[in-house]
Amino acid sequence: MAKQARAAVTRQQIVRAAAAMFDERGFHGASFADILRDTGLSKGAVYFHFASKIDLAGAIVAEQHRRSIALVDAIAGTEASTLEQIVMLCHGIGRQMIEDPVVRAGIRLTLELGSVDKPAGPYLDWITACEAFGRRAVEEGDLDARLDPSMLAHFVISAFTGVQLLSDVLAGRVDLEERIDQMWTLLLPGIMPTSRHDAIDTVRGARWSLPLGGDLLPVSAT
Repeated sequence: MAKQARAAVTRQQIVRAAAAMFDERGFHGASFADILRDTGLSKGAVYFHFASKIDLAGAIVAEQHRRSIALVDAIAGTEASTLEQIVMLCHGIGRQMIEDPVVRAGIRLTLELGSVDKPAGPYLDWITACEAFGRRAVEEGDLDARLDPSMLAHFVISAFTGVQLLSDVLAGRVDLEERIDQMWTLLLPGIMPTSRHDAIDTVRGARWSLPLGGDLLPVSAT
Protein backbone atom coordinates (compact mmCIF):
# COMPACT_ATOMS: atom_id res chain seq x y z
CA MET A 1 0.00 0.00 0.00
CA ALA A 2 2.87 2.40 0.81
CA LYS A 3 4.42 1.62 -2.57
CA GLN A 4 1.11 2.34 -4.32
CA ALA A 5 0.77 5.61 -2.42
CA ARG A 6 4.27 6.69 -3.49
CA ALA A 7 3.48 5.75 -7.09
CA ALA A 8 0.29 7.87 -6.97
CA VAL A 9 2.23 10.86 -5.60
CA THR A 10 4.87 10.46 -8.30
CA ARG A 11 2.24 10.23 -11.02
CA GLN A 12 0.53 13.34 -9.68
CA GLN A 13 3.87 15.20 -9.68
CA ILE A 14 4.41 14.28 -13.33
CA VAL A 15 0.89 15.28 -14.35
CA ARG A 16 1.21 18.66 -12.62
CA ALA A 17 4.51 19.44 -14.32
CA ALA A 18 3.24 18.32 -17.71
CA ALA A 19 -0.02 20.25 -17.31
CA ALA A 20 1.87 23.45 -16.55
CA MET A 21 4.03 22.93 -19.66
CA PHE A 22 1.10 22.05 -21.95
CA ASP A 23 -0.93 24.96 -20.59
CA GLU A 24 1.89 27.38 -21.41
CA ARG A 25 3.20 25.95 -24.70
CA GLY A 26 0.56 23.59 -26.06
CA PHE A 27 1.14 20.01 -27.18
CA HIS A 28 3.48 20.77 -30.06
CA GLY A 29 5.41 23.47 -28.22
CA ALA A 30 6.16 21.36 -25.15
CA SER A 31 8.97 18.85 -25.50
CA PHE A 32 9.07 15.62 -23.52
CA ALA A 33 12.62 16.53 -22.47
CA ASP A 34 11.43 19.82 -20.94
CA ILE A 35 8.62 18.04 -19.13
CA LEU A 36 11.10 15.49 -17.78
CA ARG A 37 13.27 18.34 -16.50
CA ASP A 38 10.39 20.13 -14.80
CA THR A 39 9.20 17.03 -12.94
CA GLY A 40 12.46 16.91 -10.99
CA LEU A 41 12.36 13.12 -11.34
CA SER A 42 14.60 10.63 -13.06
CA LYS A 43 13.86 9.60 -16.62
CA GLY A 44 13.12 6.08 -15.42
CA ALA A 45 10.57 7.30 -12.86
CA VAL A 46 8.69 9.22 -15.54
CA TYR A 47 8.83 6.44 -18.13
CA PHE A 48 7.50 3.99 -15.54
CA HIS A 49 4.20 5.92 -15.66
CA PHE A 50 4.19 7.43 -19.16
CA ALA A 51 5.90 6.07 -22.26
CA SER A 52 5.47 9.19 -24.40
CA LYS A 53 4.24 12.75 -24.61
CA ILE A 54 0.95 11.60 -26.12
CA ASP A 55 0.42 9.27 -23.17
CA LEU A 56 0.90 12.22 -20.83
CA ALA A 57 -1.49 14.36 -22.84
CA GLY A 58 -4.12 11.62 -22.69
CA ALA A 59 -3.74 11.36 -18.91
CA ILE A 60 -4.19 15.11 -18.51
CA VAL A 61 -7.30 15.17 -20.71
CA ALA A 62 -8.72 12.26 -18.68
CA GLU A 63 -7.96 14.02 -15.39
CA GLN A 64 -9.46 17.29 -16.60
CA HIS A 65 -12.54 15.33 -17.65
CA ARG A 66 -12.77 13.66 -14.23
CA ARG A 67 -12.53 16.98 -12.39
CA SER A 68 -15.19 18.58 -14.57
CA ILE A 69 -17.57 15.63 -14.21
CA ALA A 70 -17.02 15.68 -10.43
CA LEU A 71 -18.19 19.29 -10.59
CA VAL A 72 -21.27 18.24 -12.59
CA ASP A 73 -22.13 15.63 -9.94
CA ALA A 74 -21.58 18.07 -7.06
CA ILE A 75 -23.79 20.75 -8.62
CA ALA A 76 -26.49 18.19 -9.46
CA GLY A 77 -26.63 17.36 -5.74
CA THR A 78 -27.53 20.93 -4.71
CA GLU A 79 -31.04 22.17 -3.97
CA ALA A 80 -30.90 24.81 -6.70
CA SER A 81 -33.40 24.61 -9.55
CA THR A 82 -32.13 22.62 -12.52
CA LEU A 83 -31.89 25.68 -14.77
CA GLU A 84 -29.83 27.37 -12.06
CA GLN A 85 -27.62 24.28 -12.00
CA ILE A 86 -26.90 24.67 -15.73
CA VAL A 87 -25.81 28.27 -15.13
CA MET A 88 -23.78 27.19 -12.10
CA LEU A 89 -22.07 24.52 -14.20
CA CYS A 90 -20.92 27.04 -16.81
CA HIS A 91 -19.53 29.36 -14.17
CA GLY A 92 -17.99 26.44 -12.26
CA ILE A 93 -16.15 25.11 -15.30
CA GLY A 94 -15.10 28.69 -16.06
CA ARG A 95 -13.59 28.95 -12.57
CA GLN A 96 -11.80 25.64 -13.09
CA MET A 97 -10.25 27.02 -16.26
CA ILE A 98 -9.03 30.09 -14.41
CA GLU A 99 -7.81 28.38 -11.22
CA ASP A 100 -6.72 24.87 -12.22
CA PRO A 101 -3.77 24.37 -14.62
CA VAL A 102 -4.73 20.71 -15.15
CA VAL A 103 -8.15 21.79 -16.42
CA ARG A 104 -6.66 24.54 -18.60
CA ALA A 105 -4.14 22.12 -20.08
CA GLY A 106 -6.82 19.48 -20.67
CA ILE A 107 -9.04 21.96 -22.48
CA ARG A 108 -6.15 23.18 -24.62
CA LEU A 109 -5.04 19.66 -25.46
CA THR A 110 -8.58 18.63 -26.37
CA LEU A 111 -8.79 21.50 -28.86
CA GLU A 112 -5.29 20.97 -30.27
CA LEU A 113 -5.54 17.19 -30.64
CA GLY A 114 -9.18 17.07 -31.68
CA SER A 115 -8.45 16.80 -35.39
CA VAL A 116 -6.02 13.91 -34.86
CA ASP A 117 -6.90 11.81 -31.84
CA LYS A 118 -10.42 13.17 -31.33
CA PRO A 119 -10.50 13.30 -27.50
CA ALA A 120 -14.16 14.31 -27.59
CA GLY A 121 -15.17 12.61 -24.34
CA PRO A 122 -15.30 15.75 -22.16
CA TYR A 123 -17.51 17.60 -24.62
CA LEU A 124 -19.82 14.64 -25.19
CA ASP A 125 -20.25 14.14 -21.44
CA TRP A 126 -20.88 17.86 -20.87
CA ILE A 127 -23.54 17.74 -23.59
CA THR A 128 -25.10 14.61 -22.05
CA ALA A 129 -25.16 16.22 -18.60
CA CYS A 130 -26.58 19.47 -19.95
CA GLU A 131 -29.28 17.57 -21.84
CA ALA A 132 -30.30 15.71 -18.67
CA PHE A 133 -30.43 19.03 -16.80
CA GLY A 134 -32.51 20.49 -19.63
CA ARG A 135 -35.08 17.69 -19.50
CA ARG A 136 -35.52 18.23 -15.76
CA ALA A 137 -35.76 21.99 -16.23
CA VAL A 138 -38.62 21.46 -18.72
CA GLU A 139 -40.36 19.25 -16.16
CA GLU A 140 -39.88 21.96 -13.53
CA GLY A 141 -41.42 24.56 -15.86
CA ASP A 142 -38.29 26.72 -16.11
CA LEU A 143 -37.60 25.89 -19.76
CA ASP A 144 -40.01 26.35 -22.63
CA ALA A 145 -41.59 22.93 -23.25
CA ARG A 146 -41.21 23.44 -27.01
CA LEU A 147 -37.42 23.32 -26.71
CA ASP A 148 -35.53 20.18 -27.66
CA PRO A 149 -33.22 19.49 -24.67
CA SER A 150 -30.65 17.82 -26.93
CA MET A 151 -30.52 20.81 -29.26
CA LEU A 152 -30.32 23.16 -26.28
CA ALA A 153 -27.45 21.15 -24.74
CA HIS A 154 -25.44 21.22 -27.95
CA PHE A 155 -26.00 24.96 -28.28
CA VAL A 156 -25.15 25.81 -24.66
CA ILE A 157 -21.91 23.82 -24.72
CA SER A 158 -21.02 25.27 -28.13
CA ALA A 159 -21.75 28.81 -26.92
CA PHE A 160 -19.79 28.27 -23.71
CA THR A 161 -16.83 26.85 -25.65
CA GLY A 162 -16.79 29.87 -27.95
CA VAL A 163 -17.13 32.32 -25.07
CA GLN A 164 -14.26 30.83 -23.08
CA LEU A 165 -12.03 30.52 -26.15
CA LEU A 166 -12.56 34.15 -27.19
CA SER A 167 -12.08 35.29 -23.60
CA ASP A 168 -8.78 33.40 -23.52
CA VAL A 169 -7.59 34.89 -26.82
CA LEU A 170 -8.61 38.47 -26.06
CA ALA A 171 -8.16 38.73 -22.29
CA GLY A 172 -6.43 35.66 -20.93
CA ARG A 173 -9.80 34.66 -19.43
CA VAL A 174 -9.72 37.48 -16.85
CA ASP A 175 -13.18 38.54 -18.05
CA LEU A 176 -14.56 35.01 -18.41
CA GLU A 177 -17.13 35.25 -15.61
CA GLU A 178 -18.46 38.50 -17.07
CA ARG A 179 -18.66 36.95 -20.55
CA ILE A 180 -20.50 33.87 -19.26
CA ASP A 181 -22.94 36.17 -17.47
CA GLN A 182 -23.52 38.06 -20.72
CA MET A 183 -24.13 34.76 -22.53
CA TRP A 184 -26.91 33.88 -20.10
CA THR A 185 -28.31 37.42 -20.19
CA LEU A 186 -28.91 36.88 -23.90
CA LEU A 187 -30.08 33.24 -23.69
CA LEU A 188 -32.46 33.12 -20.74
CA PRO A 189 -35.25 35.37 -22.09
CA GLY A 190 -35.48 33.16 -25.16
CA ILE A 191 -35.53 29.78 -23.42
CA MET A 192 -37.61 30.48 -20.30
CA PRO A 193 -41.41 30.66 -20.48
CA THR A 194 -42.66 34.25 -20.24
CA SER A 195 -44.46 33.27 -17.04
CA ARG A 196 -41.04 32.63 -15.42
CA HIS A 197 -39.29 35.77 -16.64
CA ASP A 198 -39.50 37.31 -13.18
CA ALA A 199 -36.92 34.67 -12.11
CA ILE A 200 -34.38 35.49 -14.83
CA ASP A 201 -32.13 37.56 -12.56
CA THR A 202 -32.12 34.82 -9.91
CA VAL A 203 -31.26 32.12 -12.44
CA ARG A 204 -28.57 34.22 -14.10
CA GLY A 205 -26.99 34.96 -10.72
CA ALA A 206 -26.71 31.31 -9.68
CA ARG A 207 -23.15 30.36 -8.71
CA TRP A 208 -21.34 27.30 -7.35
CA SER A 209 -19.79 28.83 -4.23
CA LEU A 210 -17.94 25.88 -2.67
CA PRO A 211 -14.30 24.98 -3.48
CA LEU A 212 -13.86 23.34 -6.86
CA GLY A 213 -11.57 20.61 -5.57
CA GLY A 214 -8.53 20.83 -7.81
CA ASP A 215 -5.80 18.89 -6.03
CA LEU A 216 -8.39 17.74 -3.49
CA LEU A 217 -9.38 15.37 -6.30
CA PRO A 218 -6.24 13.24 -6.51
CA VAL A 219 -4.84 12.05 -9.80
CA SER A 220 -5.71 8.41 -10.29
CA ALA A 221 -2.86 5.94 -10.03
CA THR A 222 -4.43 3.60 -12.57
